Amino acid sequence: MKRKSIQLACLVFSTIALAQMKTDEVSKVWVSDLENGKYKNPVLYADYSDPDVCRVGKDYYMTASSFNCIPGLPILHSNDLVNWKLVNYALPKQPPFEVYNTIQHGNGVWAPCIRYHKGEYYIFYPDPDFGIYMTKTKDPKGQWSEPVLIKAAKGIIDPAPFWDEDGKAYLGYALAGSRAGTKSVLMLCSMNEEVTVANEDDVIMFDGHEKHTTVEGPKFYKRNGYYYVFAPAGGVATGWQLILRSKNIFGPYEEKVVLEQGKTAINGPHQGAWVDTVAGEDWFLHFQDQGAYGRVVHLNPMSWKDNWPVMGVDNDKNGIGEPVTEYKKPNVGTTYSVVTPPESDEFNEPVQGLQWQWHANKQLVWGYPSANMGYYRLNCISKPADFKSLWQVPNILAQKFPAEEFAATTKFTFTPNFDNEEFRLVVMGRSYSSIAVKQVKGQLKLLQLTGSKADKGNAETSTELADLKTAALYFRLKVEKGGKCQFYYSLDDKNYQKAGVAFTASEGTWIGAKMGFVALREGVINNAGYVNVDWFRVTEN
Repeated sequence: MKRKSIQLACLVFSTIALAQMKTDEVSKVWVSDLENGKYKNPVLYADYSDPDVCRVGKDYYMTASSFNCIPGLPILHSNDLVNWKLVNYALPKQPPFEVYNTIQHGNGVWAPCIRYHKGEYYIFYPDPDFGIYMTKTKDPKGQWSEPVLIKAAKGIIDPAPFWDEDGKAYLGYALAGSRAGTKSVLMLCSMNEEVTVANEDDVIMFDGHEKHTTVEGPKFYKRNGYYYVFAPAGGVATGWQLILRSKNIFGPYEEKVVLEQGKTAINGPHQGAWVDTVAGEDWFLHFQDQGAYGRVVHLNPMSWKDNWPVMGVDNDKNGIGEPVTEYKKPNVGTTYSVVTPPESDEFNEPVQGLQWQWHANKQLVWGYPSANMGYYRLNCISKPADFKSLWQVPNILAQKFPAEEFAATTKFTFTPNFDNEEFRLVVMGRSYSSIAVKQVKGQLKLLQLTGSKADKGNAETSTELADLKTAALYFRLKVEKGGKCQFYYSLDDKNYQKAGVAFTASEGTWIGAKMGFVALREGVINNAGYVNVDWFRVTEN
């Protein structure tokens, strides 16, 4: 058993190293670094919801909510808080496996917290249906430990570990109204020294019902003898950043709103992380909900006045900061190269690129990279017996939208073995649309398949667009401002024709719209058809 564990660990590390080789290309559609000493927000124009960050030396590591998208708990690295590279996932598969082997929209990993303590990196993450988990590692780019359920309870979310100067460990958290039946309070309990058990000594730490409804997402810090709790309030798309402080970790806490939308176009600036630089500057990273584009990440300057943080810029002089759209880069002592998370994929490495996630724990037969043959193989997996729409399908391989406007083009060869096998390029959300090639009575058909309010159980609709004589095709998606989308197809990668009607992308449950592939069939067979995806390229429109 030990030998198998060692072999598995080596395989994981090799896979991670290969995946990192594929992340060097700089985005063609969104770069935050203006390369003139300034940056523009968002620093990540992608759905990295509920971001949390810690600094160790010159290195910053970020994680974010991943919900039911697997692998989960993305790990991003930066040296300057502007240029971020996706380097790993802490959660290759999500427990409980028997639950997340099937699709669970909006469940799974909610807002996590990453911390460094005594030589190890810790991530505490909540599953609103099961409780608080902890995973740790000495190398955030390597293998993370199996998650430990440290506090089993339904409806507890947004864990915040804190190690005090006397060695005692605490866990703050919030309550999810959808599961707990109550919300808008922050709770606190102690933990054992190994932080593997959260004790049953819970107390209420702050009640936001009167002024700060939907207070959640607490993060603990200590400065100048004060305990600080950074907590968003007021709702995801409409809220503000609340700061609590006290000389006692149990309170009572003073309160102050320090960041709001004000007269800017940046709604709901909250839920994030305070970090500093080696030069002594303070910064705050947070998300902004942009609907179909997901929760994109902003970086704002931060300072201190009278032992209260000051975030952003107080343009209207009301004592509350507003987020910036452009600002000077953090002083980190030197200049670092421009890097961005991966988007395009040539499928030339024998490993799945880090930009791709499934909608549930991956099953082996859904798809796999080739051994240096330059394609990704997707098998036509049987639809559920009661199939109505893609909302029921877990084997969707997809990635986040990377910018407000972009084009995504893919080259593939479809090899159906039977009728009613299909391959789609899809923009997935509560409502979705897809362009597909499908074999019907021996003939290849080009279709547009659309699910309107699929999350409500509505059946998808199908529109036949053309007969095809070849299964070696190019599909293209163009996305314009407002999430307006249009599909195209081509036989030669030169002449593209519109395919179907335009549509507007829709967010999923707690996640932004995602673009990707799915291969399906009707019924079970012992040798289903398949598709070889040659490449996927994200470019300007």
